[in-house]
Amino acid sequence: MSEGSNVKFSEAEALAFHAEGRPGKIEIIASKPMATQRDLSLAYSPGVAVPVRTIAEDPAAAYDLTAKGNLVAVISNGTAILGLGNLGPLAAKPVMEGKAVLFKRFADVDSIDLEVATEDVDAFINAVALLEPSFGGINLEDVKAPECFIIEQTLRERMNIPVFHDDQHGTAIITAAGVINACYLTGRDLKDVRVVVNGAGAAAIACTELIKSMGVRPDNVIMCDRKGVIYRGREGSMDQWKSAHAVDTDRRTLAEALDGADIFLGLSAAGALKPEMVKAMAKSPIIFAMANPDPEITPPEAKAARPDAIIATGRSDYPNQVNNVLGFPFIFRGALDVRATTINDEMKIAAAQALAELAREAVPEEVAAAYGGKAHSFGADYIIPAPFDPRLMEVVPAAVAKAAMESGVARFPIKDLEEYRTQLKSRLNPTTSVLTLAYEGAKADPKRVIFAEGEEDVVLRAAIAFRDGGYGIPILVGRDDVPDRLRALGVDDPESFEFVNSRTYGRVPEMADYLYERLQRRGYLRREVERMVNQDRNTFAALLLALGEADTLISGVTRPYGQTIRQLRRVLDAKPGCTPFGIHVLVGQSHTIFMADTTVTERPTSEQLADIATQTAAVARRMGHEPRVAFLSYSTFGNPEGTFLENIRGAVRLLDQRGTDFEYEGEMAPDVALNRSLAPIYPFSRLTGPANVLVMPGLQSANLSAKLLKELGGDAVIGPMLVGMAQPVQVAAMTSTASDLVTLAVLAAGGIVR
Repeated sequence: MSEGSNVKFSEAEALAFHAEGRPGKIEIIASKPMATQRDLSLAYSPGVAVPVRTIAEDPAAAYDLTAKGNLVAVISNGTAILGLGNLGPLAAKPVMEGKAVLFKRFADVDSIDLEVATEDVDAFINAVALLEPSFGGINLEDVKAPECFIIEQTLRERMNIPVFHDDQHGTAIITAAGVINACYLTGRDLKDVRVVVNGAGAAAIACTELIKSMGVRPDNVIMCDRKGVIYRGREGSMDQWKSAHAVDTDRRTLAEALDGADIFLGLSAAGALKPEMVKAMAKSPIIFAMANPDPEITPPEAKAARPDAIIATGRSDYPNQVNNVLGFPFIFRGALDVRATTINDEMKIAAAQALAELAREAVPEEVAAAYGGKAHSFGADYIIPAPFDPRLMEVVPAAVAKAAMESGVARFPIKDLEEYRTQLKSRLNPTTSVLTLAYEGAKADPKRVIFAEGEEDVVLRAAIAFRDGGYGIPILVGRDDVPDRLRALGVDDPESFEFVNSRTYGRVPEMADYLYERLQRRGYLRREVERMVNQDRNTFAALLLALGEADTLISGVTRPYGQTIRQLRRVLDAKPGCTPFGIHVLVGQSHTIFMADTTVTERPTSEQLADIATQTAAVARRMGHEPRVAFLSYSTFGNPEGTFLENIRGAVRLLDQRGTDFEYEGEMAPDVALNRSLAPIYPFSRLTGPANVLVMPGLQSANLSAKLLKELGGDAVIGPMLVGMAQPVQVAAMTSTASDLVTLAVLAAGGIVR
């Protein structure tokens, strides 16, 4: 039961992530303009009096006039923080902020964290219940058992908005989805299966209650805790929640309970499930070993004992990850959209069934890429959808909303569910999923990546993150002090990194021969070539790539972009018939804009502009977008006339002749390209929506625009990304952070940019 992955990083990196720039992970941003006195008058006094009176007369209007309907409070008292225990409410704040970020990232739900400084159950309940006017839903988090049961049940009774303890129900819903599919694969019926639950905490009890509500017979479920089987009449270490799941049985140990059992649900401790216990289970046993960070039994151990087993864990480095992020963002999305008064069993079961059905569908290309391009399909190693499957946003909220309406807890029924599904698809930017999938794909198919400037701290930090994240093998180009520099950055085993020194590298003579053959008729003497090989890091790194020592190369932080490109081009070729160019990608919550060429060609020809448009459209498609290309200009369809328009018009004519499979139009000003309210003025335009690929008329305007937007705009900026080289090479900006370098390395190694 996980919401993250088993990515490695240093304590210093984790602290820096939370501390650099604006401390923490969230901020409040106004959703309306606040630039003029009139804006402020409408937002506050006197204009705010109008919605105040409206809500006083009709409380339901708060959902239309305030943020309440899309606002969830993530609330904790810090008594059960992740696997760290009771560290108090203040220590819980980083976790709760992280939960709020996940709500926004995965389901466009606004969320704010609230840490309550009390362990008194009644005080906690009163504090949360009094917040009902502010929020559309309450997500309880990291509250220890058994208090969490009392708190959630009481709040559900007192409050008229959804209250959901994710530690319990999130895990239960994802587990239930996996159980549905594992039973489907093994030909089992839920009403007949024998289940053993190891653990009696919040998540274990929620899992047990949910599978029973789905049809598993209560007398077929045995729950165990540290004392063994929970049976009727047992004395000691019992409470009302355990007693509710006690059964009549003469079995007393976990091993006895598992003899002949169909399903094991582990929410306990590492190593609790032994291979001999697995051997005693029924044919094709179903094992959910969900203890974190280490499962009750590892999949290799379980498979060794029973090759016919279906296994799930809470870890991302094994198949079938039980990851809560598959559930809670989308469950709240559906509940909020119908203004549900609660999240009931019908809605939980609908979410589980929707997840199970999604796993049976054909896996889309971008999800398959996350598994190294393998054709993953429904089966023993794929019973739960991938956490970053973009279809989750469409499928799960719709199922939850439908169940809420059918069970009578929806106050705002959705009339057209198909239209609602379409709206859900457009709420999030597909780029975010594709980028995440690219990282997952890098882990599934690690590549060797040359970091040409291996003596720079920012590059070393990127290489550390790249390797520790499991994305591939960094090759550091530098002198003999690279291990000392790594050690200074906190690496305990710097010798485990691969680094190459041109002064000692055995293939230097071969490199000199290779490069001299390329450059001897371009004015270079043999001694100049030897000097470049020995002294220029970019030349040496490019030769490593050219001779097959790695899969891709990253450089750029120590020299201007143009200079780095020139050095690399002495060694590496462009794709046949291509002129290399750069793309800046602007990523917002619900949009992505691709801008090219921002780095290479000062005044592109018509042919080059047409090629830039075609290749950038291909990159947009690989990042999940249907391209709509606008050739930008100061002139819109000849108004005003000018002397620098023919290249743009020529590019459009070339695309007309080629018969491309994407939309394109131009010449046009940026506002016409991006603002659909201007479309009626130009009814002949071929664009059916706002442009998302902007082909710039020249390098000066392109580079200025990209850098201005990076510094002043609110979007995240990726790039520049280099396109059109025969081998995957990326040249970073000199201002790049370690995170920027890792992203470029992953995109290049994964083939997103090529």
